[in-house]
Amino acid sequence: MNKVLYIILISLFSLIIISCGEDKEEYSETSVTNTDNKTTDNTTSDNTTSDNTTTDTTAPTVTSVSTTADDQSSVALTDNITVTFSEAMDKTTVTTNVSNTTCSGTLRVSSDNFSSCVQMSSAPASSNDNKTFTLDQSDNLTGGTNYLTRVTTGVKDAAGNAMSSQYDNSTGFTIPLPAPANLSATAGYKQVALDWDNVSGVSSYTVYWDNATGVSTSSTAITNVSDDNYTHTGLTGGTTYYYKVAGINSSGTGTLSSEVNATASSSQLIGGSMQGEELNLTTVVTTIAGTGSGPVPSVNGTGTQASFNIPWGITSDGTNLYVVDYGNHLIRKIVISSGVVTTVAGTGSSGSADGTGTAASFNQPAGITTDGTNLYVADESNNTIRKIVITSGVVTTLAGTAGSTGSTNATGASARFNGPAGITTDGINLYVTDQSMIRKIVISTGAVTTLAGASGQTASTDDTGTAARFHTPSGITTDGTNLYVADKSGHSIRKVVISTAVVTTIAGTGSSGSDDGTGTSASFGQPFGITTDGINLYVAEKEAHRIRKIVISSGVVTKVAGTVHGGSMGNTDATGLDARFRQPWDVTSDGKDLYVADSYNYLIRKID
Repeated sequence: MNKVLYIILISLFSLIIISCGEDKEEYSETSVTNTDNKTTDNTTSDNTTSDNTTTDTTAPTVTSVSTTADDQSSVALTDNITVTFSEAMDKTTVTTNVSNTTCSGTLRVSSDNFSSCVQMSSAPASSNDNKTFTLDQSDNLTGGTNYLTRVTTGVKDAAGNAMSSQYDNSTGFTIPLPAPANLSATAGYKQVALDWDNVSGVSSYTVYWDNATGVSTSSTAITNVSDDNYTHTGLTGGTTYYYKVAGINSSGTGTLSSEVNATASSSQLIGGSMQGEELNLTTVVTTIAGTGSGPVPSVNGTGTQASFNIPWGITSDGTNLYVVDYGNHLIRKIVISSGVVTTVAGTGSSGSADGTGTAASFNQPAGITTDGTNLYVADESNNTIRKIVITSGVVTTLAGTAGSTGSTNATGASARFNGPAGITTDGINLYVTDQSMIRKIVISTGAVTTLAGASGQTASTDDTGTAARFHTPSGITTDGTNLYVADKSGHSIRKVVISTAVVTTIAGTGSSGSDDGTGTSASFGQPFGITTDGINLYVAEKEAHRIRKIVISSGVVTKVAGTVHGGSMGNTDATGLDARFRQPWDVTSDGKDLYVADSYNYLIRKID
């Protein structure tokens, strides 16, 4: 009995232990802790549930705008603007203004403290799991302008949480001024002229330059350039210069332009020839145009296929020669590089009609000069000064009246000339040899005055202005400061200071001869045409059939080409004194070589 009772008690005790273990295991399996502290679902021992769920209430924040948050120093005009949040956003709450410049939407960009806002091309585009939104400003940004970005509290994250406060970036981003477009560089005499398109919003420009490619903001700077062009002066002729330009305003230096370069010229067009660099002549004489027969009607062609009838005046713009075909009443053009000869103006018959090209007429035109844009012709037998626009061939009469002779100083058609022969220009005025006078014509007005000499008074008197005397002056040239006159019948070379009209004799005894020497110890035989490279004078002697050289600084006179003594003429191509000319009437230079109007050989000759 006791043994049975003992077994029953042991069994009951075991059942109690098993029951407690099962209750503990059940509780352990139904109790779960949510480690993110948002949701905890506990099941109690009586199988009921206690709901302890916690909702996401963290407000989103702006982590960056564009690329460098509040300090964006340079954003391109075409860049989009990006705003990145701390978490995924509700896309429907991220909006912007797309229809006008009012400040609407939750993402705003403004340059005027949000009085108005940049109009975007479309709604913000999302990326980065709806954390990043991109604004397409559709090129509505302005160079040199600072912009702020604002995000309003209307934006919400995916859980519906709004930003706790409005976001304004403190510094914003600056759109640099765009690069000046179409920068160009044009070489001139010891200078380079720059030109570019205006950039809106600039206060000035800076020009950066160097003598090698790779110009940067570290290069030499020319600051405070107020216009959209600049001429860089005082350069070394023959040297290449490289340039870039940037706009400047209160926001700083804009984007650099593309690079350009130009080689400063060592020569400039003055007085109808290229000047500034001394000619280095081998004195080899060749024929570049003309048949050598005459008098003949004009024939256009190339080189020796073309024909002339007493070529008198000759001038150059450095690329072309312009020749007065005296006997054919024409103005001819020769392309230096090819020798192609064409007619610029004139009918081929004498007349005085203004017109265009071959519709205009001349009457034994003599001298010619150019400023690079126009030709100016001393129309000798018409007693007028004519102007020809090179690009169009339009011919007009600048001063004098055809058929009327005299020495009246007046303006335009009221002025009178008496067989004007030589002509030159300093770019502002024309200077004309007119019988025994040197006349001045203001190009812009046509006003004619007498600079030196007197009508009907022939001599070789050095003096000032109208007290000086000339003896049939013919050729004339200028270096921009002085005039140099070939006083044909005075067998001398005269100098006229333009500013004072002081006249002096720089070379020639006053008697016909062929002696080299210095100044007035040298002699000439009817000096007819004259030109200069700015350092030396070159003289065409009609009677002596040769070309002479005068060093301006010293007055030293030497022979360049043609016969040693007067009287020996011909058309021989050769070197120096072995070459032959026949009454050369004029001479010019393209900055490298001399060109001679060899009048009674009916040729155009070149001296290398």
